[in-house]
Amino acid sequence: MDLKQLKTFICVAEAGSLSRASDRLRVAQPALSRHIKLLESDIGVELFVRHVRGMDLTEPGKELLSRVSGLVRQLDQSVQDVQSMRSEVKGNVAIGLMPTVTSVLAVPLVERVDRELPDVSLRLVEGYSGHLVEWLQRGDVDISFLYGPSADFHLRSLELLYEPIALVSPPGFFPKSQTDVTLAEVAKLPLALPSHPHGMRIVLDAAYEKAGIKLTPALVGDSYHVLKSIVGGGVYHTLLPMSAIQSEVRSGHVEARELVSPTVNRQLILAMPSDRTNTRATDAVVAIVKKEISRMIKDGDWAAVAASDLTQVH
Repeated sequence: MDLKQLKTFICVAEAGSLSRASDRLRVAQPALSRHIKLLESDIGVELFVRHVRGMDLTEPGKELLSRVSGLVRQLDQSVQDVQSMRSEVKGNVAIGLMPTVTSVLAVPLVERVDRELPDVSLRLVEGYSGHLVEWLQRGDVDISFLYGPSADFHLRSLELLYEPIALVSPPGFFPKSQTDVTLAEVAKLPLALPSHPHGMRIVLDAAYEKAGIKLTPALVGDSYHVLKSIVGGGVYHTLLPMSAIQSEVRSGHVEARELVSPTVNRQLILAMPSDRTNTRATDAVVAIVKKEISRMIKDGDWAAVAASDLTQVH
């Protein structure tokens, strides 16, 4: 078994066929097929099921992919990092984001990284909290946004911000003069919410449990975009960070009201693996994340309060 065989295995697994992997790697299919057969021979199990449409991973193949994909990626990054020590910062950085963070931060972050770190390739990986933690621990992403507090995780982290959760409603459901709504009032509405494993639902369940109010959604949906669309349909309400629905509120597609009695906030942190150090490129991207969020809060582009780790950013 060698590194080339593992890289071929990962590419074929991700592409789903030898032909697509051949196009990506610019290597002839027979050579790729030989690498896969040698790897299967070394390990002693079949890694793929071959069929006319391509190649699917067997259960052992899925297990191998989950164990080696992050390790191979980290090895490539380490080599790139050493090679770049005498030059400008360069390399690849994968950052995990929840959909509600992608909607507000992705564009300004990508633009700033392109401008300030032209030799760094940024990859945005979107997912929900449980998946992001797994990908971070496995090495598939280098840094990731997560819901705080930091003490909930065995990870290195930076505290970024606190932002309010709002009730998102169909237009015209409430009088224009009503700018806020209590948790008790919200609990009586037909709510569409994410399911329990997701960070937003954990925050909401904790707030309602503390207030002694039962929260029973009428509909469960794990897509942020679907939740927004459902509310726009005129029947359901949902609860989302204020920053995630700013454009829809401005366009009149939905209305948002502050939660009171009590207020509910989410904390965002930036997490990094505790068992490996950052590359130079990762450290440079972390610095830009902090600067850009600090700027957005200061300019009013993100309705949030900066956490302690951002207060000294200039």
